This record gives sequence, structure tokens and C-alpha cells, in this order.
Amino acid sequence: MNKKPGMNDRKKVLIIDDEVELCHLLKSYFERKEYEVVITHTLKDGREQLQSFNPDILFLDNNLPDGSGWQMAPQIALEHPTVLITLFSGYYPKVPPMPANAKYTVVEKPISFADIDKNLQALMQDTANS
Repeated sequence: MNKKPGMNDRKKVLIIDDEVELCHLLKSYFERKEYEVVITHTLKDGREQLQSFNPDILFLDNNLPDGSGWQMAPQIALEHPTVLITLFSGYYPKVPPMPANAKYTVVEKPISFADIDKNLQALMQDTANS
């Protein structure tokens, strides 16, 4: 019996960034690729969505109104070890020490969709091989 791809088969993307235009651009991009997307603009809301939305992929900005996303990244990686994390920022801050099994990549703004695709493919390949 062939199963048609449905909502439950779609990869889920959570974007935590306070740049509204960038969030909507990323959301449109991923929705065209059949991803389910949720956007938040603060760490607090993002942490709540990590629990309730349970994303496969997380895009996490560094400078957020309520703190540093990158400083929260190691804890997120520990609490959600299957989430593929993309850290991004307008400048390249020091990446905090990440857990050994963390699946993450770093992208510098301005974001290139080609870079996003390349990084996600590499993360997914690493996940498939582990």
C-alpha cells in the first residue's frame, strides 16, 4: 500500500530570529520545499516552540531581544539531540563549546539559500551516516 506524503511526513523547521523580513523570506523558501515552518522572535518563545512543535531543523540567530541564541545552543543540543541546528549571525561570534554529538552548522548573514541547502544536506548526510 502506497502512502501519500502528508503533513505528518513533512520536515519541521523552527526559525528563531528577530529580523521579521528574514524570517518571512526563510519561511517562504522552506514552505516551497514542503517543510512545515514556525517562526519566533525571542529565545523564550523559541524554547516553548522547541517543546511543542518538536522541529527537525532549527535556525537560531545569535543576537535576540532576550539574550544570545548561540549561548543557548549547547543546552538546546543536549535537550534535543536529534535537531539539526543552524547558527547564524550578521557577524561571526565565537561558537560556544557544543556537545560532541551535536548536529550543527554555522552560517554568516547575509544568508545565501545555496549555503543553507549545502549545509542542511551535509547535516542530513552526517545524521544518516551516524
